[in-house]
Amino acid sequence: MTVTKPWTCPTCNCNVSTPYCPACGERPLRPRDLTLAGLTVQIVQSLSDIDGRLINSFRCLMMCPGTLTVAYMQGQRKPYLAPFPLFLYANIVFFVMQSITDFRIFSTLLDMHLHDQMWHDLAQFLVTQRLEGTGKTLELYTPLFNQAVALNAKSLISLMILPFALLLPLVFWRTARPFAVHVVFSLHFYAFMLLLLCVPMVVRMTFGITGMFSLAMDHALSILLLAVCAVYLYAATDKVYETKRWIRIIQTSVLSSALICIFLGYRFILFLITLYST
Repeated sequence: MTVTKPWTCPTCNCNVSTPYCPACGERPLRPRDLTLAGLTVQIVQSLSDIDGRLINSFRCLMMCPGTLTVAYMQGQRKPYLAPFPLFLYANIVFFVMQSITDFRIFSTLLDMHLHDQMWHDLAQFLVTQRLEGTGKTLELYTPLFNQAVALNAKSLISLMILPFALLLPLVFWRTARPFAVHVVFSLHFYAFMLLLLCVPMVVRMTFGITGMFSLAMDHALSILLLAVCAVYLYAATDKVYETKRWIRIIQTSVLSSALICIFLGYRFILFLITLYST
């Protein structure tokens, strides 16, 4: 270990003769640390470290299904972002793209709830009751609902992670993975899904495609994205859970079906939360 001039750790208040405090990792204050140039160097170093890990994490997330979860299981923490921060970054990217393109995926418009979703009869009944209780008209209430549901979708998307994580130990009960691994896998998968959902937004923004709000387009995109997610899940579960091929096909089918239920359930929960909070 390198011997340096003795210094006092400002955190532990003990005498240290190594470059870093062995107890807390603190290093001695350098004169340039309190200068503008030193502050700039620290900012650049911090951003470079975050950007490097973020890019590396996004690359593995998109190109190597299951790799990040396996790395977490094996204790590799330095090369990649932790699962929850990575999910938050993916969430930020998704909603920035959604704001730029005005392409709504999770924040379903009120008109679609009332006419196109499978719960449209119940939605019409609940909305009618709500309007009678508040004294508002549907014409005045609709833009208020649409604005609020978009905001709720941004803040409540993590609600989909827990049901998926609770399903994993049931589907892969023979692997006996700790529940934390299932949560990490769920975070990684939904981070992937959020980045995947950015693709149609980029296509729309690049080529100026219109008609993205139609029911037919909603169904077509849902089928295509579900197929991609199923392929991703098949590859990711191979690395994380190591089940046999024919068994994994069945497991992937179950998880893909669950994704549809969770997605529709999320839309309906958003509808209820927005309806009774506006």
